[in-house]
Order: sequence, then C-alpha cells, then structure tokens
Amino acid sequence: MAVLIIRHPVRDYAAWRPVYDAHEAARTAAGLTNGRVFRSTEDPNDIKTLHEMADRQRAEEFGRSDDLRTTMQNAGVVGQPGFRFAD
Repeated sequence: MAVLIIRHPVRDYAAWRPVYDAHEAARTAAGLTNGRVFRSTEDPNDIKTLHEMADRQRAEEFGRSDDLRTTMQNAGVVGQPGFRFAD
C-alpha cells in the first residue's frame, strides 16, 4: 500500500479540522483514500495526515495544486507543508 504523508503546523486545530473535512471530495478526486489525521502529543497543532494513494503522479499533482494551497491557507496552515511518499 502506497501512502502520502503530509506534515504541517496549524494555528488552531479546531479551526483547521472543519476545512480539512470539507476538502474530502478533492482528495478523493485525486485518488487519495482512507485519510487519517494525527496530532503531536507535544503540540496538538502539529498535524500529520496519511492517505492511501492510487497513483503517485495524481497525488503529486494534488500536492502542487492551487486548490490545495488556497485550502491550506484558509485552514490556517503555518509555513510550508512537508509531503512524503511511502510504500
């Protein structure tokens, strides 16, 4: 199973989560499924998401998309998110 792992800090998890949830259709359209959200025990505003991916190229395109960039800004993502791919 291949996965996309995204790490990013947010200003406020409670404000970030509804925006993340509302973006599900875009993730699904990019072939990302079974999303899981993890919060650091040291800093609950340090977020990691894991998504199973059907196609790495589509996942990379999603990661570079203006839609994702705008959504992350609106959700309160701080700084540059980190994207990792794993098998």
